[in-house]
Amino acid sequence: MYDHVLVPTDGSDSSTAAVDEAVAIADEEAATVHFLHGIDEGTEMSAGASGMIAPQVTETLEEEAESALGDAERRAEAAGVTSNRTIREGDPHEVIAAYCDDTDADLVVMGASGRSGLKERLLGSTTDRVVRTVETSMLIARS
Repeated sequence: MYDHVLVPTDGSDSSTAAVDEAVAIADEEAATVHFLHGIDEGTEMSAGASGMIAPQVTETLEEEAESALGDAERRAEAAGVTSNRTIREGDPHEVIAAYCDDTDADLVVMGASGRSGLKERLLGSTTDRVVRTVETSMLIARS
């Protein structure tokens, strides 16, 4: 039923739950899991206005991306699931929607809220925007 499962990940608890759900589904379906991390250009541009701090912020964002993707890859590898990883820059929900189209994803698995989400909210803002913009089936995972 699924050949390509897309999992945007930011390393949050909710995102890790999405990784685990996607890996389990991919294992059952013999699907490939695509792990994606979007680096928010808005954060980088805000730091750029601060002058000298911009390179440090960019480096920190890249380290967070590598950490989240590395953890996701290790989980897939432990389950024997084929995976790949990608980092893209841009508005996170737009990056996710574009990548979904690029890979012909059959399913998007996301955490209910990520690092920027408030616990009081039902869905994180990025998850909410993706739900409203992609035509692909979605699974929302909770930690």
